[in-house]
Amino acid sequence: MRQFYLILSYILAPLVVPILIYKALRNPAYLDRWEERFGFGRTRTERRAIWIHAVSVGEVVAASPIVRILRERFPNVPIVMSTVTPTGAQRVAGLLGEDVIHTYVPYDMRGAVRRFFDRFRPRLAIIMETELWPNLYEECGRRKVPLVLANARVSPRSVHKYRRFVSLFRETLSHGIVLAAQSDRDAERFLLLGADAHRTHVVGNIKFDIRLPEGIAAQGRDFRDSQAAGRPVWIAASTHEGEEEAVLEALQTVRARFPDTLLILVPRHPQRCDAVRSLLKGKNLSVVRRSSGDPCDRGTDVLLVDTLGDMYLFYAASDVAFVGGSLVPVGGHNLLEPAALSMPIVTGPQNFNAEDIVEMLHKAGAVSIVRDARELADEVMSCLADPELCRRRGRAGRRILDENRGALDRLISLVMPLVDVTEIEDAPSEPLPGSLR
Repeated sequence: MRQFYLILSYILAPLVVPILIYKALRNPAYLDRWEERFGFGRTRTERRAIWIHAVSVGEVVAASPIVRILRERFPNVPIVMSTVTPTGAQRVAGLLGEDVIHTYVPYDMRGAVRRFFDRFRPRLAIIMETELWPNLYEECGRRKVPLVLANARVSPRSVHKYRRFVSLFRETLSHGIVLAAQSDRDAERFLLLGADAHRTHVVGNIKFDIRLPEGIAAQGRDFRDSQAAGRPVWIAASTHEGEEEAVLEALQTVRARFPDTLLILVPRHPQRCDAVRSLLKGKNLSVVRRSSGDPCDRGTDVLLVDTLGDMYLFYAASDVAFVGGSLVPVGGHNLLEPAALSMPIVTGPQNFNAEDIVEMLHKAGAVSIVRDARELADEVMSCLADPELCRRRGRAGRRILDENRGALDRLISLVMPLVDVTEIEDAPSEPLPGSLR
């Protein structure tokens, strides 16, 4: 199976460029530093780096506390963070700045992977959540680079897909990989795929170890006072194509009862905001785009967020949160961010990316699961009409968050013994070239 995958990767290699161009037609940022996706690039490190891979925005946010701890403990070691998506790259720049070197991860072709390893010579690799790449993992094994799958998870849908190629993934997971699973269920699924039981650990989900930005509650109140003083406010966060229609239908229902309501709408991918704005205009809704810098007034129906990096601010300014990626089969997004702010949460039924979190929050009464626009409107109106209900649900969510902290410490305890400290202690800090930011 391993040889078949290798041959297949060479056969499919000519299709990589057309696929990249197709993605660039929808989002031109995919052509930025395109050569890095083939293992080339102007950036490299003089000393062996710690490499962390985070696919996109959610994984970057989850990895950020790991970066900060590694930076504190190993200030002289360069940290390379790779992403797949341009939005992930933007989040790296905004959240971590000069603490890391950003690059795009190479396609899983043997030559591209080897060029990537030659540029950064990682002493440790940390892959966030679920990224199973046979050539990349084999290269870690060939170069004896310790590899940690951090915050690792496998959804029920994915495990059935992977099991068709179980012999390939058994070999992929055999290269001395340390697997830090989010839950017992995830660990069991990885074992079904061939993970080493002695190297598989259940550490919990590091997303529970949220650290809110300092003063964010007060900043949220100030933002609300300046944009929606005295108005009910709800947020639809991380929405995808097909969800905005349901959200806007719910908005019309909510406004029939609460006519002064403001919706803060945050599409998951900012490049979709032009299409979303056209949808809003087609429904004769008054819209203010966040990037314009214009303030909302009493006649504004929707604040459309077309920027990155201020999600906590918008949550803190709202009464109730709907978290997207859940009314369409995307798998849902992070429910713990609004929970950290003690907010009542509404989500759809498609939450297979974090089924354990949804189960805990739902059982505690912190989250409501809705199937369509009508049920979404009902839940939003219930919260807007009953502040005590909001407080009760918010307290329940925050309690679940606090009870499940500690995964980050357990993960770090697995990672630290794997860091090769040779020549680290006395080495001067390595500057980050400007092109790496």
